[in-house]
Amino acid sequence: MNQKVKNLLDDWLINNPALYEIANSVRTKIRQLSDTVVEEVKYGGILFAAPEPFCGIFVYKQHVTVEFGRGAEMADPYGLLEGKGKGRRHLKLHTLEDIENKHLTGLLAIGSKSSRIKLLSAPCRIYSLIWINNLFSIII
Repeated sequence: MNQKVKNLLDDWLINNPALYEIANSVRTKIRQLSDTVVEEVKYGGILFAAPEPFCGIFVYKQHVTVEFGRGAEMADPYGLLEGKGKGRRHLKLHTLEDIENKHLTGLLAIGSKSSRIKLLSAPCRIYSLIWINNLFSIII
């Protein structure tokens, strides 16, 4: 971990320990996707790439946002991504339980495909998405 990332994490911990726990759990999940994931501090958050940028974590006053830079191009089988712009979509997390309840692992697997990331098999359970009756179905 580089010093800028460490400093930002320390700031989050000091300012809001509950949101720090959420952000750090999300960071751990992202780092577990692949051993090629790199992180950098930018725009007040942590951005992740492997080798292309694919997501970022931002801590606000009452929630943590996981932002997908190419989220508008992503499949959203859960209907949970927010945003209406041409490119980005985000997922708001208010509790640690939201990480599982809002299917973060699945969305990270989908979002990381835009980065040409080579996923490690353990944390990623989605093997394929298929389109059935105007809905995406997940084949596990």
